[in-house]
Amino acid sequence: MGFISEFKEFAMKGNVMDMAVGVIIGGAFGKIVSSLVDDVLMPIIGMITGNVDFTGLVLKFGEGEGAAVLKYGQFIQNVVDFLIVAFCIFLMLKGINKLNRKKEEPAPEPEAPAGPTQEELLAEIRDLLKQK
Repeated sequence: MGFISEFKEFAMKGNVMDMAVGVIIGGAFGKIVSSLVDDVLMPIIGMITGNVDFTGLVLKFGEGEGAAVLKYGQFIQNVVDFLIVAFCIFLMLKGINKLNRKKEEPAPEPEAPAGPTQEELLAEIRDLLKQK
């Protein structure tokens, strides 16, 4: 089996194709979440905190062009972005697990035919004791 045919077999396996679809959808989902954070949530949070633009929050160490710039506002925005993505993935996995649990639940076992009642058993014991 040649290298090309081995690679083709590997690339066409279900897991690799599923992963590729997941990466593509994940990239698109990341853009949606970034837009949600940048365009919807951060302006609201900025308004609540006194019209602070988080992307503009920086801390400079030194003077001139050689100054080190710490962009902690962008970091805050990226943390919010990550938390939203993580929460969405958590909700998605929770839903998938819930669906899988429903599939795995065994069918209820048919009920066994009802045995004698407690009164019938007591009557039988009484009759046996009378015979002795």
